[in-house]
Amino acid sequence: MAWLLFLVLAAVVLGILGATVKGLFYLLVIGVLVFLCALLFGAARLRRTGRRPTR
Repeated sequence: MAWLLFLVLAAVVLGILGATVKGLFYLLVIGVLVFLCALLFGAARLRRTGRRPTR
C-alpha cells in the first residue's frame, strides 16, 4: 500500500513540475502515466483482495 501512495505522490510532483516549469511538459506526461499506472495497480490489488474470505 505504501508503494501505491508513493507512486501517486510522485505523479503529483511530476505533474506540478511539468505544468509550471517551461520546457518540461514531458514531466507532466510522465506524471499522468505514473498516476494511471498507480490507479490500475490499486484497482487490481483491491479487486484481488476482495475475493478472499474474511476471518
